[in-house]
Amino acid sequence: MAVKGADSSAGSFFLEEQAVLRQDVTPEQPWETVAKSIEFIPAKYSHKTHPESTAQEMLRCDSADIDRLVDAGLPFEVRAGLRHFDVNDLYNLGMYSGRGNTQPELAFRMLFRFAGRPVDDLLREKSWDFRVTLECTACEGEAPWRFAAPDAARFGGRLAGGAAPEPSARSASYEATVTTVGARTPLLSAQLRGITRDYLDSGYRWQMIPVAMQADYDLVHALGATSCIAASLLLAERFRAAGYRAEAKRGWFCGVLGGALDLPHACVEVVDDDGALKTVDIAKAQLAARLSPNTADFQELCLGSIYNKVIPSTASGNAPFGHHECGSREPVQVRADIRSTS
Repeated sequence: MAVKGADSSAGSFFLEEQAVLRQDVTPEQPWETVAKSIEFIPAKYSHKTHPESTAQEMLRCDSADIDRLVDAGLPFEVRAGLRHFDVNDLYNLGMYSGRGNTQPELAFRMLFRFAGRPVDDLLREKSWDFRVTLECTACEGEAPWRFAAPDAARFGGRLAGGAAPEPSARSASYEATVTTVGARTPLLSAQLRGITRDYLDSGYRWQMIPVAMQADYDLVHALGATSCIAASLLLAERFRAAGYRAEAKRGWFCGVLGGALDLPHACVEVVDDDGALKTVDIAKAQLAARLSPNTADFQELCLGSIYNKVIPSTASGNAPFGHHECGSREPVQVRADIRSTS
């Protein structure tokens, strides 16, 4: 969530890339300064599930540093004698620490290495082994499932398999082979480009934010923060206000570390002046600009074109991927494992 001015941990396998990925970090600041620059996750949306040992590992710090962060305002809960923290708060502290060796910094620099390379590889046809597990954590019995399946055909791709989950209790699965393809279809409308540029220039700071909070995009932006869902919802609203047909849509950003880091994703789909449906991947353009200095071609690709690392779904921007009709009030947990096969 928010830093003035945002979906899990990447793991220690990023450490081997540290020497490569240390470039272009912001100057290191005292932990107290980093904490004071953060608007932490509001209690309404916070889930403090990560123990102090995980916090130290993610931030590459010791218990004295955690004490300083807590004194500076890092929220926590004590359970079984141990302090627990919200993973989003930890990610945001790491992302903006300027240390270069925290798990969040290493993960996102690894994530965006591709964005500084020639974009031709993002335009070719690519196939994915797409597997999803749906879990109803407070299940009240056997019932039908609803899953917002991949919809690659919307942008020239295709789907093989993908039978809808059968009614069941507690858990279900979905499997398909998804083929995506990229295409250069830049925004033509000067008005749409102007609205997009105004957003990018507005100073919102990308943050890791819980999905439920991202849907409250007015709150997110009031805090000076942004994230893929919140940004897409607000940008779609501005496009519609300008007279264009536009909707925020969800999907998956994939192909990083062989399926170890497949992320829920959102972008804006808008009908351009030429009558064609275009995508504006506002958050990825913003992140690429921050995390790598040589990403101009990729940033331009994000403004109307499609690329093969994104699998679109049928879900709208603020809708969940899955639902179990058993009557439980708890949200369905959706875990994707997406691996490249071509």
